[in-house]
Amino acid sequence: METQRQKKINALLQQEITTLLQGAVRHHGVKNLVLSISKVAVTVDLSVAKVYLSVFPHDKAKETLAGIKKNTAVLRHDLAQKLRHDLRKIPNLLFFLDDSLEYISAIEASLERKNDPLKE
Repeated sequence: METQRQKKINALLQQEITTLLQGAVRHHGVKNLVLSISKVAVTVDLSVAKVYLSVFPHDKAKETLAGIKKNTAVLRHDLAQKLRHDLRKIPNLLFFLDDSLEYISAIEASLERKNDPLKE
């Protein structure tokens, strides 16, 4: 169960990481890419933050995640500069793809099929 402090830090990190990543996407002139942070989960000791990314279109998700993982140290430094008055120590950032949108679209596609998979 998350404490109130964890919930506040999760929300703060989600907002600031989203701002930083979207700024980086705009700065590099990347077109046709939607990047959002769907969830941030900080451990109890506040040392690690798991950041779940949602990327559209899905075919660019793995290369986008690889680029973000490669620049995690820079992102953490920029985050530390922004949050220096709010947090003493910035947690280590671990990035993961949030595949819930793909999962939902797969379920919708299977429901829209005319043939019944149980009768096959």
